[in-house]
Amino acid sequence: MTQAKSGSATIVQLPSPEQKGRMSVEEALARRRSIREFIPQTLTERELSQLLWAAQGITHPDGLRTAPSAGALYPLELYVATASGFYDYEPKGHRLTQLSDRDLRASVRRAALDQEAITQAPAVFVIAAVYERTSRKYGAARTPRYVHMEAGHAAENLLLEAVALGLGGVPIGAFDDDALQNDLALHADCRPLYLIPVGHPR
Repeated sequence: MTQAKSGSATIVQLPSPEQKGRMSVEEALARRRSIREFIPQTLTERELSQLLWAAQGITHPDGLRTAPSAGALYPLELYVATASGFYDYEPKGHRLTQLSDRDLRASVRRAALDQEAITQAPAVFVIAAVYERTSRKYGAARTPRYVHMEAGHAAENLLLEAVALGLGGVPIGAFDDDALQNDLALHADCRPLYLIPVGHPR
């Protein structure tokens, strides 16, 4: 990926996402399957751009995003682990900030019960949530429901975009929460919810 320095941070400015594709929503729905085996081929910046945008991209001047969010509070954080490092997606600037220059996929695999798809895939997307963003308005009782619904919306968007790009992915929920949070050095209030390895199907 093409990286640039902004102060002490390493930034990847992503290509602008395409909003008109070659595959219909209906065809993507019909073709979507859980893919766990991938060929050793990296994703392009344009593919990463489309996948990240599909999950959490901004689609309105008011900051509204591709996935619905209760109260438009957007509790989700979206990360991606690749061979070149671990990155945080910033929807506002449609860019990635590098949090680590290490390939953390092996650590993610260990935390996720040694699922091989994680190290086969060139990119592993991590959907996490800061529950407090939602609980400030909706309280403790309703927040988990709203946050988990939103994580599902974002994940399905990403998986359908993968199909539209000729890629494959698999949603993973089996992992040690604390181990994954520690391995990725996520903030204490940011809890991992979903792993999605994505790549070119074998």
